[in-house]
Amino acid sequence: MDLFQKCLDFTLADEVKAAGLYPYFRPIEANEGPIVEMAGRKIIMAGSNNYLGLTAHPKVKEAAVNAIKKYGTGCSGSRYLTGTIDLHVELEKRLAKFLGYEEVLLISTGYQTAQAIIPTLVQRGEYVVSDKDNHACIVMANMMATGMTAEVVRYKHRDMKHLEAVISKLPLDVGKLIVTDGVFSTSGEVVDLPAIVEIAKKYNARIMCDDAHATGVVGVGGRGTASKFGLTNDVDITMGTFSKSFASLGGFIASTKSVINYIKHQSPALIFSASPTPASVASALAALEIMEAQPELVTKLHNNANRVREGFKKLGFNVIGQPETGIVSVIIGETDKTLIFTKELFDAGVFVNAFVRPGVPPGMEMVRTSYMASHENEHLDKIIDIFSVVGKKLGVIS
Repeated sequence: MDLFQKCLDFTLADEVKAAGLYPYFRPIEANEGPIVEMAGRKIIMAGSNNYLGLTAHPKVKEAAVNAIKKYGTGCSGSRYLTGTIDLHVELEKRLAKFLGYEEVLLISTGYQTAQAIIPTLVQRGEYVVSDKDNHACIVMANMMATGMTAEVVRYKHRDMKHLEAVISKLPLDVGKLIVTDGVFSTSGEVVDLPAIVEIAKKYNARIMCDDAHATGVVGVGGRGTASKFGLTNDVDITMGTFSKSFASLGGFIASTKSVINYIKHQSPALIFSASPTPASVASALAALEIMEAQPELVTKLHNNANRVREGFKKLGFNVIGQPETGIVSVIIGETDKTLIFTKELFDAGVFVNAFVRPGVPPGMEMVRTSYMASHENEHLDKIIDIFSVVGKKLGVIS
């Protein structure tokens, strides 16, 4: 069979487009924060990861422009060779202090960050112990680790009894890395980090927490999952991204000096990738400064998400997620109805994210909404009102 036959056979996306229900790859023509322009119309954005609303902040945009003027548009090399500028070093030091870790290392993308950590640290005869619902970047990094002859075992989502059952069967005297999302990106659920710390200590394991949806969202002033539980000293590695609360692009690893130094000199994902651009780093630095100066933005984010969460619950929607996150997901339970629901919302002026199989299990098809500190009550109340109308029209609520 020809290599490209699978491409010719893939018709699902075209079928959904023909039905007028395709919800992906929609271009944004203008971005004003909670209101964007799409298809020539003003739309309330309820699907962005711009949690603190900083992508359009004047200081963030100014920092990006000034960085381009000083350094140009790119660094023309990897961090390992010619691609390090003083802004990289400054952001690493500032972020390490903010998060409470010895050192931080910048990575070119958030997705790439797990690949810089897991296959580099977990090698022959060692184990990755991973939550089944971890982000796709972790799944791919786990696959790469198995290529290095490491072993990957998974435990049921947020099931601490199953985690202990799985890890208790592994040799006590070999390296083990428990890997979990801090805030799970689909559901908005928060990991039971105290239980993981207890299990890790009992079974001689290290912990890595992916805080992509947690930094700037949970913890003291948005310092992440470990901060939320007062366990920064017990979480060995925190990874995250600049593409959400930090209003930029790239990833980071926070850990001890020895771990960061090892990854710096051993990780192909770092050594063979071009470094984050000056504008990206400057934007993230500016966002960090705002985060430090205005911790009330995190409180505003929580209040906004909770306003909608409670509004949805009162209407009778099946809502998942936890109050301290920016994610509010509504279970629809059928693929076709989820796509129709998403289209009806868009036509009424609200953009959300559709999650359908195989991205979620059967019966868990959902629309994921997410909120920003820059949303105002008028935006949130309109979202609730439109959900009410569409939900009743489609029989999701009565």
